[in-house]
This record gives sequence, C-alpha cells and structure tokens, in this order.
Amino acid sequence: MTHDWRERLGRYGVWRGFSQVTPELAADLERMGYGAVWLGASPPADLRIVDELLAATTTLVVATGIVNIWASEPGEVAGSFGRIEAAYPGRFLLGVGAGHPEATQQYAKPYEAVGDYVDALLARGVPGTSMILAALGRKMLRLAADRTAGAHPYLVPVGYTRLAREILGAAPLLATEHKAVLEADPGVAREIGRARVRRPYLGLVNYTSNLRRLGWTDADLADGGSDALIDALVAHGEPERVAEQLTEHVSAGADHVCVQLLTAAGADPLDGYRRLASALGL
Repeated sequence: MTHDWRERLGRYGVWRGFSQVTPELAADLERMGYGAVWLGASPPADLRIVDELLAATTTLVVATGIVNIWASEPGEVAGSFGRIEAAYPGRFLLGVGAGHPEATQQYAKPYEAVGDYVDALLARGVPGTSMILAALGRKMLRLAADRTAGAHPYLVPVGYTRLAREILGAAPLLATEHKAVLEADPGVAREIGRARVRRPYLGLVNYTSNLRRLGWTDADLADGGSDALIDALVAHGEPERVAEQLTEHVSAGADHVCVQLLTAAGADPLDGYRRLASALGL
C-alpha cells in the first residue's frame, strides 16, 4: 500500500531518543498538532515501543530515526513492520540507516550495506514506500530516492536541504531533522546547542565530512563548533524566531521538519513543545 506521507506527517514532527518517548508524551504531542514523533538512538528490532505509541494516539505517525542496520536483523525488523502495519495501517514509517563507523565495529561500505538491507526488507514484504533512509551523501540520497519513500538527513543546515532536494528530485519525501533551543539569550542558547552538537556529532566522521562538503572549515568544527556553525545547526530564540528558522527548511525543499528540542539539563521539554507548536501554527 502506498501512503501519502506528506499529508500524514504534516510539516512538523518531534525527534527524540526512543527511550525518552512515552505513550503519554506521544498523546500530548498529537494534541499539540505535531504530525509525527521520530524515535532516535536506534530502537531495537522488535519495535514494541511503536505499538505502544500508536495505541496511545489516533493520527500521529511514528517513524524511526533510525533502525541501525548493523544492530537489527532485517528478518526481525520486517516481522515487526508487518505486525505494526496490520494493526495501524499507514501510521508507521520505517527509517533505516548505517549509523556511524565510530560506534560499529563491522561498519564497512555503508552504501552497499544499506542497499543490501533494503533488498532484504523488500524481499520480506516491507514496501519501499513505507521506508525512509538516513542519508547525507549524494549516493545515499539517490538510493533513498530510487528505492524508498525518501530521505531523513540529520544535523544539517538549510543549505543542505536545498541541495538534497535538487539531488532527490521533486517526488521523494525529504524529512530533515533540526535542533532547537527556546532561549532568548544567544550565548545561553548556543551553549545548550553546542553541548549536543559537540558530543557526539563533531567527533563522527560522516557528519564532519558532510559539513566540510558544505563549506564549513576546520576552524568551524573545532572547540565544539563556531558560533556560526551552531547557529546554522541549532535554531534558537523566542518561539516565533525558532519557528521562522525551522520554516526555512520548508522553503528550501523539506516536506517535513523533525524538531529536536534541546533544553537545559533536567528540564521538562513539554512546555517548550507546546509553545513551539503555537508559534508554528499547529
């Protein structure tokens, strides 16, 4: 079955580590008007959390951002997909990807490995139209366009979104992750954002290589990231200003923006999601 993901996802969703997403939070996000919740940090292949979140909601899409191909056997993932799709048709988007070499001992030839993994899922009944690929480089973007519903890039500035749309073409889905801090003081906001960008991402070669391809220099990548780099990767300010920055991805060609709201340590993000939803007009 082909699903109209643009309509189902809406313009904005929430990206959050899967262990931090509860059925109660999912229900709250749905009531606020977000179209999807993206489960980061490599949820396990049984995907039981997806059932729990879908059972607690009625229209929210749950997407994985991403299932790691090195950690999750495709047969089990395909079985999980079949179970979820049968119970909640059209509400689960399976995001898969290769992760990064620093965390995976067997990491090798990610383009070929992702292609083989997609083949394995297709052979086990997962339709390409219900998959999306983590993609940064041109080859992976083209693979996403050719074999799946589209691409889910992570840690990218607006300029990347514009380039990705050119590579993908008009039809494939482009769901871009972007970080946000609701804080009027730029210095405070940058320090919250920098802490998340520095570790782990500025220590991971796939992200730093992509940023260098976009023109960022070694000086920008040093010491946790220059102010200019942090400003490009982390929207910050009052909710209305953050909404404007997130909307720039839509203007650049994104169909959907996966908002990763960052807060000071220990702070409850729920009020921030609510304030941002209002600013986005959800």
